[in-house]
Amino acid sequence: MNRNEFIQRVKDTAYLTGHFVLRSGRTSNYYLDKYRFETQPDILQYLGAAFAEYRSPETTRIAGAELGGVSLAAAASLASGLPFLIVRNAKKGYGTEKFFEGILEKGDRILLVEDIATTGGQVLEAAKQLTEFGCTVERIVAVIDRQEGARENIEGAGFQFDAILTSGDLGIK
Repeated sequence: MNRNEFIQRVKDTAYLTGHFVLRSGRTSNYYLDKYRFETQPDILQYLGAAFAEYRSPETTRIAGAELGGVSLAAAASLASGLPFLIVRNAKKGYGTEKFFEGILEKGDRILLVEDIATTGGQVLEAAKQLTEFGCTVERIVAVIDRQEGARENIEGAGFQFDAILTSGDLGIK
């Protein structure tokens, strides 16, 4: 699938109109349902390859925050050959009681993948956990930047940010 077909496929699959409350608490007249596009094999395959292009020669792992980032990190792992890990929203209170699932070592260099970036709040929480553990988050890459402050917040926190698509690419004003 080429980029234009990908854009159309994502929009046809995930773009909904109506009245929605977003994770940030903001309201919107449209919603991009990440689970509708993340569960489609052709879209996920395209995304895995696209994310893999953002790794550097020094990247040691791909990470994604639960829940939306898990399938994206797995797809990027398969496309890049790098292991992936899951960043929990909260430390689990049983078993190993970890913030991270998978193998993570201090000094790892991470490509952190994200689904939809509105303000960047969730991915910044994940980046904070990774850096506090002793890793370097080389770059944060979202599938879609809604262009509502995520870039400014993420870059303002000192991280590099990219997006495979923006709301503008999808023709959303």
